[in-house]
Amino acid sequence: MDKYRVKQGQTINLEDWDANEISLFPEGKKAAKDKTKKLNKKLEALQELLYAEHKQKVLVVLQALDTGGKDGTIRAVFEGVNPAGVKVASFKVPTAIESDHDFLWRIHQHTPGKGEIVIFNRSHYEDVLVVRVHNLVDKDIWKKRYDHINNFEKMLTDEGATIIKIFLHISKDEQKERLQERWDVPEKNWKFSSGDLKERALWDEYQKAYEDVLEKTSTDYAPWYIIPANRNWYRNYLISSILVKKLESLNMEYPLPEDGLDNIEIE
Repeated sequence: MDKYRVKQGQTINLEDWDANEISLFPEGKKAAKDKTKKLNKKLEALQELLYAEHKQKVLVVLQALDTGGKDGTIRAVFEGVNPAGVKVASFKVPTAIESDHDFLWRIHQHTPGKGEIVIFNRSHYEDVLVVRVHNLVDKDIWKKRYDHINNFEKMLTDEGATIIKIFLHISKDEQKERLQERWDVPEKNWKFSSGDLKERALWDEYQKAYEDVLEKTSTDYAPWYIIPANRNWYRNYLISSILVKKLESLNMEYPLPEDGLDNIEIE
């Protein structure tokens, strides 16, 4: 999976990253789905082990443009995991109270505790993406936030968190098809908003903002992965593979049972 990992200090031009790419699974959709099912079973077992061990914690950050597939990724990749140990936090427009605090205040409250996996559906990166593109704060303010974010994530990892950051990379043509589907299919009309078209008109500005995020905040301790996401089945395979590999690297163990249970009989 290293081909999708952004190295620290790497220059990023998203036009060089093919959102249709499927090079690790040329066998096609069916084979990839079969493999992903096996990976999901491993993920279930590893998540149960993480929860039982209660020593380590995992933060998964999902970022994407509109229609990028964040919700679909969560449904497909984390299907079957124990909900007691997995949480999803979604970050929308800050409330009045949240806006009265620093931009990381509302984020920190949702970071994982020991034994937990927390998935950020959008995240603190909105404050160097949407905020930047829409000029919601001065440039002098949002430019400093890259360093604030890196320091925040370093603190989390120093405290035992493993951070996996996923950028779901779709093409402009694919976004158009997905928006059109939302408009054409009655059951998906509720997802469509005129605001989506306004955001789409800012495609180039968002691409540049994401390139800066990927360049400035992919670190050895909290790396970004650029996932080609035009094909959902390939996206799910890649993300499942990354998560399983990361969890396996934690070398977790089930805790020992309490003392004095040798002579217990259950009647």
